[in-house]
Amino acid sequence: MKMLLIQLKYLVTVALVWSVTSLNAQKAETPDQNYDLGAKINEMTLTVGGVLVVATNDGLIGIKPTESQPVFTFTNFGKLKPEETDFVPNSPYIVVSQGAGSKFAGLTKTKRAVIDYIQGKVIFNSENDNWNQIYTCNVILPQNKLVVSGIQKEGDKFEKMTPKVAVYDLNTSKLDYSFFLDKPGRVGIAKDFSVTGTPLLLKDFLIIPTAQGLIAKSHSGDDLWQTKIKGINWMVADKTEKEIYGFETTANGKNTRIHKIGSNGDELWQDDRKVKGIVSNFEILPQGLAVVSDVAGSSGAFAARSESKITMFSAATGEDLWDKAPKTKGYVQHFYIMDDGILFGIYEGGINKISFDGKTLFKKPLKTGENIMVMAHSPQGLIYITGEDANIVNLETGEEVWGKPLKYKSATSVASTFDKENNRYLIAADGKIMAVDANSGEVNDLAKCDFEEKEDPNHMEIRNGSIFLSSSQNMTALSYDGNENYHTYYKSPGRSTFGKIVGGITAVASTAMTVSMSARAGANRSAYGSVNDLGSYNDYGKEAKRAADMFAGIAGASFDYLSTRFKATSATENSQFILTKLEDGVGLVKVSKDTGEVEKEIVLKDKKPEYQVDEFGGYLYYKANDKTIYAYNLNN
Repeated sequence: MKMLLIQLKYLVTVALVWSVTSLNAQKAETPDQNYDLGAKINEMTLTVGGVLVVATNDGLIGIKPTESQPVFTFTNFGKLKPEETDFVPNSPYIVVSQGAGSKFAGLTKTKRAVIDYIQGKVIFNSENDNWNQIYTCNVILPQNKLVVSGIQKEGDKFEKMTPKVAVYDLNTSKLDYSFFLDKPGRVGIAKDFSVTGTPLLLKDFLIIPTAQGLIAKSHSGDDLWQTKIKGINWMVADKTEKEIYGFETTANGKNTRIHKIGSNGDELWQDDRKVKGIVSNFEILPQGLAVVSDVAGSSGAFAARSESKITMFSAATGEDLWDKAPKTKGYVQHFYIMDDGILFGIYEGGINKISFDGKTLFKKPLKTGENIMVMAHSPQGLIYITGEDANIVNLETGEEVWGKPLKYKSATSVASTFDKENNRYLIAADGKIMAVDANSGEVNDLAKCDFEEKEDPNHMEIRNGSIFLSSSQNMTALSYDGNENYHTYYKSPGRSTFGKIVGGITAVASTAMTVSMSARAGANRSAYGSVNDLGSYNDYGKEAKRAADMFAGIAGASFDYLSTRFKATSATENSQFILTKLEDGVGLVKVSKDTGEVEKEIVLKDKKPEYQVDEFGGYLYYKANDKTIYAYNLNN
């Protein structure tokens, strides 16, 4: 299942366009910063903090455009492969691994390091703490801790060969506590104490999932309890932290077993509960446990379809509370917990609502087009927008508020907004802008939207008494009656150049902001608010505010920096950045959303430039040659 994750789309790789821009624009060919990195550049990654992390033949280098020198240089492990660098989502951390993916990882030395790319500090380096092998390395948020497991070459000869766990404070870079997973020097049959999943850090203790079972330790490393529940991949606790749920993928990798454990280690269900597929969403509710699992389809004449399963278990006993599960006939794309039940949308098309006791609340499942891009609250009801249609429905009955859905040709993107002054919804698709009266649902064609290169608008907003729309190559503004104020277009490059830029050396990581701090459903949900809460339509700025609040809730100077960054006004609030062909060569232009005029241009003089744009902070990073990065301030 693809969970709906609220995202901030401020940091993106900008598409190339070719055109001629205004000669009146401010020109800036001299970079604000010039970084000679001294080694061949292999990859550039723009982080959520706006710091550019560059992978070279020597290691990693971090660039903050407001500073003349790199914020950090990490060459301890030498040249790194892309898979050896992990940008922890929604954090200032990079986890660097070397040797972990080798088939000899259990025999040869493995190295790990954690870098705070905002402060430019190496917070943890396994070599400095005498770790010979690191098996697992997990950043735990919002507690801001690092939990590692492996073999540490400290103590007597038995201790040097016994698996160990250590907990570090990422804010202070200091060790909190450590403990052995087995008794050093124990006589008897050797046991596998490898860590099988992500540890669960609670207020009073830490649970480590191992091949021998769950092991609980106090925050000083003292023994609390152990269970025989083996092979747990991830865990989540309820708000009281007295009830813990563990998720174990079956041996064939196709299904999931759910276990319930008390804070004292007792198994609270008589038997575990097996669900078909891999659990992708898990919500602890007063009425029970809502579970979404994704089942992969099979091949053959009688093949099972690929689809999601929705189940409600009793939290007390683990029994299935529903006599009949709702049919999905596809993957759950949207999943929301409402006051009276569960609302869900299917990627293949369809919206339905079911009560907590398994009864259908809609008179009949709502048929929709494929790929539901938007499901949100509106004053009139639930508004949905797919790649093929749009409508508002009554959240109590599922009946359509608009007499019939607004239909259009299938589109990869559909732009929409609410025009409060005129009490209407505006939807751009199928080469036109349609205005839908919020009360009556009456539809009128407001204006044509013939974007060049057959582009679909991907953004629409009401600004300064006009309707603004944009795509990669086009920008336009219309009056409320549909008359065009301006339309500016910048021709895209040939496919060879475009492929080089978009699919080539540059890469973006950690640029999509999400509320959930883990890929695992349910992890850290209580700390950040649920991704299963239905949002309000057209609530501009909510993603940035949510991110700022999220970062503000974590201790540490780097999180303070991230919180401040997202409280600030985005550099694209009033402008759009486009790469184009200028008179003197290829360059980047800054175009006003209000007038369509070019406010600034930067000539790069490169037919196939490799670059990144921080659209939130307003900076351009450009690879000038194999060893040099230029940084330009786009705000001036």
